[in-house]
Amino acid sequence: MQTILVVDDDREIVDSISIYLMAEGYNVIKAYDGPSALDAAIQQNVHLIVLDIMMPRMDGIETLMSLRKTKNIPVILLSAKSEDADKILGLTAGADDYVTKPFNPAELMARVKSQLRRYTQLGSAVEEKGKIVIDGLTIDTEAKSVTVDGTEVKLTPMEYKILELLCRNRGKVFSADEIYRAVWNEEYAVSDNAIAVHIRHIREKIEINPKEPRYVKVVWGIGYKVN
Repeated sequence: MQTILVVDDDREIVDSISIYLMAEGYNVIKAYDGPSALDAAIQQNVHLIVLDIMMPRMDGIETLMSLRKTKNIPVILLSAKSEDADKILGLTAGADDYVTKPFNPAELMARVKSQLRRYTQLGSAVEEKGKIVIDGLTIDTEAKSVTVDGTEVKLTPMEYKILELLCRNRGKVFSADEIYRAVWNEEYAVSDNAIAVHIRHIREKIEINPKEPRYVKVVWGIGYKVN
């Protein structure tokens, strides 16, 4: 049974989300602030986190940034703010998806299932114990790990999915919309800036000099590719 950590300082929201998750067969852990969420994520086997942004003591963005230092668990952010700048801030911090309050419970459940499916299954159905090797970049599609010149690189789940998509289709240019549909498996598209944030973070992690990338290239006005 997969375990989902729900974090919000509003206990009614936590209880409401938990009811829907448990009805879908998930085990739920509840937390009401950032420090408690971090403790739960570290001490227990958590498969996904639903994390509110606006919380006292430690807000969701700060919590997420602390989490990303050690964990690549998929994270869906919840926020009452719907501006693109707020979404980009969340993605920059390492979120995998962003849901605006008030939300449709069915939509949230669909996003939870999508994140869990993509994270747990990506690569395993394509090649058993396979590896994608491009010069010094190696993607282990079973372990979902990435190394550059023998050094492991810590990517978020969404960063990993984008990089694997580009590497599996080496030389092919993908627009921001194509990346979103392929990785998120949805028709609804986020802004091009949101995809650009993920690409920038990937380059910062895998390139020796992100300004002169060895792997992930920008094709101006069209999209992105791996050489």
